[in-house]
Amino acid sequence: MGIFHIPVMLKEVIASLNCRAGAVYVDCTVGGGGHAEAILRSTAPDGMLIGIDTDEEALEEAAKRLAPFKNRTTLVKGNFADIDTILAEMKIKKANGILLDLGVSSHQLDTADRGFSFTLDAPLDMRMDRSRGRSAYDLIQTLSEDELERLIRKYGEERMARRVARSIVENRNFAPIRTTADLAAVVIKAMPRDNARQRIHPATRTFQALRIAVNDELAGLHRAIAGGMERLGQGGRFSVISFHSLEDRIVKNAFRIGEKGCFCPPDLPVCACGRTPTLKVVTRKPIVPGAAELSSNPRARSAKLRTAERI
Repeated sequence: MGIFHIPVMLKEVIASLNCRAGAVYVDCTVGGGGHAEAILRSTAPDGMLIGIDTDEEALEEAAKRLAPFKNRTTLVKGNFADIDTILAEMKIKKANGILLDLGVSSHQLDTADRGFSFTLDAPLDMRMDRSRGRSAYDLIQTLSEDELERLIRKYGEERMARRVARSIVENRNFAPIRTTADLAAVVIKAMPRDNARQRIHPATRTFQALRIAVNDELAGLHRAIAGGMERLGQGGRFSVISFHSLEDRIVKNAFRIGEKGCFCPPDLPVCACGRTPTLKVVTRKPIVPGAAELSSNPRARSAKLRTAERI
């Protein structure tokens, strides 16, 4: 099957987490184990790693890759949004570093039956955890035109959301939209002719929107940051790799709020909330992949790395 997933900005991530021996690190989206392996090597001989993923196939691959470090590794099937609960159940009070690598892995994109990619014809699924929840097909077939428009506009930031939603409803009334190729064709048909000159495929934003909705990714990200900060020890680092503006905005704002502490209205003469700063933002501007990495891994082009430190 080839490489399961190429970890993005590997050296930058390890530097951002300030990896050291004897510490505890949590890779909340362990994937194929690329970042996790580098963390374990950087924390030898006694650093510990907890790897979390909701995708069973990712956990199986990570277990193979991290086998040489099995005495220092614990893999958990779960959602990164539940990091606080997961660590509490493991009796881990504080972690020294937490990593969130958001988005879709190369394996998920390149495995047709996962239904993430419009370049591979397959049943519409898009679930990270295929054992639960509604698939993209379920949403496409059951949501109203207004609901589809809101979803595509909000999560895909698609300007043509109304046209796409109308096209979906019109076409599904004629025949079910069962596959990724079916949906891509419906989206393309809804677009103006000059849309073909755009840099990205016309269906990109619609597929992104459906994936986010199916996996409840943005709500999960809010919970993961809040829960992770509760489990981060003093001086611990929280690093997040995002792949689109919605994710990056959530991370940036959460880190800024943690650094500011007080969220009282600016015209209030005295603080009434009583909140104090809990974070120091390490990356004032996000770190992005260099030219060499982009040349070897074009899928990294939209990645942004932000880091904050617990104070």
